[in-house]
Order: sequence, then structure tokens, then C-alpha cells
Amino acid sequence: MDLEFSPEDLAFREEARAFIAENYPSALRGKQEEGEELAKEDFLSWHRVLAKKGWIAPAWPKEYGGPGWTTTQRFIWSEELARADTLPILPFGINMVGPVIYTFGTPEQKARFLPRILSGEDWWCQGYSEPGAGSDLASLRTRAVRDGDHYIVNGQKTWTTLAQHADWGFFLVRTDPDSKPQEGISFLLIDMKSPGVTVRPIITLGGEHEVNEVWLEDVRVPVDQRIYEENKGWTCAKFLLAHERTGIAGVARSKRGVERIKTIARSEMDGDRPLIANPFFKRKIAELEIDLTALEYTELRTLASEASGRGPGPESSLLKIKGTEIQQRLTELALEAVGHYGAPYFRGFGEGDNEHPIGPDYAHRAAPTYFNGRKTSIYGGSNEIQRNIIAKMVLGL
Repeated sequence: MDLEFSPEDLAFREEARAFIAENYPSALRGKQEEGEELAKEDFLSWHRVLAKKGWIAPAWPKEYGGPGWTTTQRFIWSEELARADTLPILPFGINMVGPVIYTFGTPEQKARFLPRILSGEDWWCQGYSEPGAGSDLASLRTRAVRDGDHYIVNGQKTWTTLAQHADWGFFLVRTDPDSKPQEGISFLLIDMKSPGVTVRPIITLGGEHEVNEVWLEDVRVPVDQRIYEENKGWTCAKFLLAHERTGIAGVARSKRGVERIKTIARSEMDGDRPLIANPFFKRKIAELEIDLTALEYTELRTLASEASGRGPGPESSLLKIKGTEIQQRLTELALEAVGHYGAPYFRGFGEGDNEHPIGPDYAHRAAPTYFNGRKTSIYGGSNEIQRNIIAKMVLGL
């Protein structure tokens, strides 16, 4: 594996860095620094900037609207986004359902959905998990019964991220209740404004309205909104999850997180010296950086595999496990670094409020970020399930 960047790659890095500096919405920067809750329009404003440039879907083939970047350029781009601390592009349309549609969809489906995913006109959510089918996703019970040119869908999904804003959702539904668990499942695209779709909020430990439960009651879904063959949706589901798990690793943003913790530790005092001088705290940072470097090389090997024409395989499970564990350790260290300032926290201040946060600015989000981060080892397939996949697919156990 060649770890040296070519002159062309270095030139691309400079181009990417300059573009972000000149075009990232200044209003977003202010909101992020103040820890304000972000609205739908905030996410879309950065999305539209990248869409206009043609850089919104780095991994998409050029024929479907991608920029035609190499895997190295995609890696550089992710690093530059993290370096600038930009708002992440939501993955549900770009990184998840988009690749499923251009891989398994019909020409008509590609023409209908892909341009609107790229432009940001359609906001997507993911309807996989159910109250009784999370880690064991194949046991899902949401039913879709064929009725002429439509399916009638009934069931419940949970932990549906940002469904309150979604225009469309991609759902796994059972179309053959008598088959084996992984069979008899279909992959449907559902208009979230359809009669019978109800979205109810779930407030997280961090106090955010980020996830929801979605109820589907006699929802009529045209058959031409099914991706791939009936009862073959598990193929699409596995393909999507492999891409999702690779993206969850978040190496570039974790590297940025380490630098942020170092900055905090230089400011916070441990007796008469900065916390960064405490040998026990320094060791925790060093161990985290070592693990993060190992994860980065694993990600680079995965990218090299993709560059040779192979898609994400079982190694995506390893990336998911270590990536999310590192993310959780980052939130733990941040909370430890801010000390007692992390105990009281606020979700932000509305107009007319006369109270102010306690402690330095960097302490305000430490606790809610820590609480929110407990989910990372669960979503995208729990880390316990990922270990089972590695044991079977990699170790042959």
C-alpha cells in the first residue's frame, strides 16, 4: 500500500481546502460553535452548496452524478471536511439508499429518485429497526400485502433518525410470512406524506428530538416503488448496511475530536498544572491515538480494496466496531476533561432567556454529546452482531 500522496492528490487537497473555506455557510459555523439545535434548512444549506459544485456524492459513479473521484481523493475530502469541522452530510440519501437505487433499481427508478437525492429536494429516512427486530433485523414483522399494483403496508419502525423532516423513507417489509427469516423481505420506497404514515418523537438522553417511531397503517405503496425483486430485499439490506458501517467508522472526524480534547486539556487545570500534563490523562490520549491510527490504516486497506473493484466486505464490521468504540471513548475523555462543568447542561437558549451556560464554551455540549454517543455501538447493527459476522465470515468459526 503506497502511503505517499501524488502531486495531483496534493493539488486536490489544496483545492478542497480552499473550496470549503470560501463556501461553507458562515451561519452554520456560528450555530455549531454555540451548540444550537440545527434545523432541516441548516443541513440542506451545505448540501445545496456541494450539490451545485458536483461534490455532494463522492462515492457515486460519474454516470449517476458523482464527481468521478479516486478513493484517495475521497479519503482526502473526508479529512478536509473534518479539519474544517463542517456539518456532516446526512447519509440516508447519499450514502445509503442512493447506492441501492443505482445498483439494484430500474432505469425509471434511477431517473426518478437519484437527481432529487443529489439536489437535496428529497430528504430520506431509514425504516429498518422495529421494537422486536433491532439487532435481529431478519425477524421484522412489518407486513406488505400485494393488492393489484400496490402493497398495503402495516407495522411499526423505531429509532428512525430525523423522520420528522423526511420526504421519503426506505423500508424493509415482510412480503412472504411463511419463508425463512432472511427470505420473504422486500425493500420499499415510501412517501412519508402518504395517508397512514405517523411519526412520533423519541427524546434521547441528550435531550434532542433526533429519533422517532414510525407507524404504518394501511399505507398504499405502488409496486413500482419496490427496489429489486419481491422477497429479495435482504440482498439490498446487506448491501446498504455494508456501506453504512464503513461510513460509521468516522476516522477523519475522530482525529479532529482528539485535537479538540487536547485543546480542552491545555485549558483545564489539574491542580497547579494543565490537565494535558497529567501522565494518566496523557496516557489515555496516547492509547486513543494509537487505536485511531490502526483504524485509519484498516480504512485505507478497505479503500484500496474498493479501488480494485471490490465493494465493502466483512471488514466493514471491524471498522464499525472500532470506529464507534473510539467515538465513545472520545466523548468520555471530553466529559472527563471538563470535569464538574459537564454536570449541568442546557439544550440551548431561546429568545428572551436570561440564564447563561456554566463554565467555558467548550463544556456546554460535553454531557449531551456523551449521552448521545451511547447509541453508536448499537445503530447500524450492534457491535455484538458485528463480532458474530467477523467470527463467521473472516475467522470461519
